[in-house]
Amino acid sequence: MSERDDTRRVAAWALVAACFVVLTAVLGPATVAARPANQIPVESVSAEENPQQPSSEAWDKVPPVEVPLTSAPSGLPNASDTSVETVRVQSARTDGRFYLRMSWHDGTADRNASDPREFADAAAVQVPVNTSVRPPISMGSTRNLVNVWYWHADGETEELLAGGPGTTTEFESSSVKTATNYDDGRWTVVVSRAITTDTANQTSFAVDHDVDVSFAVWNGSNMERSGTKAVSEWYHFPLGPGPQGPPYESILWTVAGLAIVGTALVTIQAVRNS
Repeated sequence: MSERDDTRRVAAWALVAACFVVLTAVLGPATVAARPANQIPVESVSAEENPQQPSSEAWDKVPPVEVPLTSAPSGLPNASDTSVETVRVQSARTDGRFYLRMSWHDGTADRNASDPREFADAAAVQVPVNTSVRPPISMGSTRNLVNVWYWHADGETEELLAGGPGTTTEFESSSVKTATNYDDGRWTVVVSRAITTDTANQTSFAVDHDVDVSFAVWNGSNMERSGTKAVSEWYHFPLGPGPQGPPYESILWTVAGLAIVGTALVTIQAVRNS
């Protein structure tokens, strides 16, 4: 074998080794940590850990998701000037209840809305009534109703039914519980509700498929109220029997890895033919 052939072989194996190192570094973490897009994981916790409390240690083992927010489409003045950009969301369940913990930065705790010139901070969670269908994100529609859990910093929580913008009605008997904490410029709000329900048009979480969910936040000191709010896209709870939805992040990393391998093979062939 000639010296030139030895050089080609060494170069080819060096390239293969480099590609292996790159793939290990890139695809390794992705296969471990990848999560389907827009998913809010649901962790099982014990009722004895009191997950209703924002500071409960039960939340230490629940993975958080940073959900981006944007100004809701609205014709109201300054509707695009909302101030909350993300909300950190965690979800957990016990045998009987479903819990959501939301946390976001807000430099002022606006609790008093008795003055008509002031507005209270607020947050809302929206879930479909028919969990097998994704309704319009703007308060659903007449054919695809939604439940809205609406927390006000003045201490009130409403459980609402909506069939489109401006159609909200309050349930006669609400089963939503809320606990809150404001510390170091952050609101933390835990809302919970029974997993099952016998009330008509009240969302049940006793299902074996994904359940859509979206979020909204109002900053009262920024004059945010009504339709002037920061909102999310649809996310979902993976309540099915296995991995839910296509693993988009894994797919992207896999495509990148295959591209690297393909480039390596083409280069090796070119070296051999030279």
